[in-house]
Amino acid sequence: MAHTFSLRIDQIQLSQLYISSAKLADVMSAFENKLEGSLGPIPIKEIDGKLVATDGHTRLLAWHLHGYEEVDCEWEDTEMDWEAYRVCMQWCREEGIQTVADLNNRIISPEDYKVLWLDRCRVMQHALEMKNHRNNVQ
Repeated sequence: MAHTFSLRIDQIQLSQLYISSAKLADVMSAFENKLEGSLGPIPIKEIDGKLVATDGHTRLLAWHLHGYEEVDCEWEDTEMDWEAYRVCMQWCREEGIQTVADLNNRIISPEDYKVLWLDRCRVMQHALEMKNHRNNVQ
């Protein structure tokens, strides 16, 4: 089991622009059933001096909505495309998303979530792959 640690929610840099209403409803039901302890820690990676949530934005919002100021976290140990996360962090800055509280007004339907977030991420990841491919060819 990974070592967990606590972080203030407002210290966590986000890397997601929207929250799916369906996913949030599922997480909120854990609180209603007093099962919030089973939600698991938020994976964190230090990127460019920021402590970034690599997943768990819906859980972060649920903790925030229930008045928590700190959450359990663990260091992200999976190697991922950190350049993609930098792009997502930039999108958050451009949209004025500084803390999880800013996601409260960005809860959208699952259909909109697919179009506005998942499809946007796929396009960005494809563009990064093409860029990396061009750089490797040169």
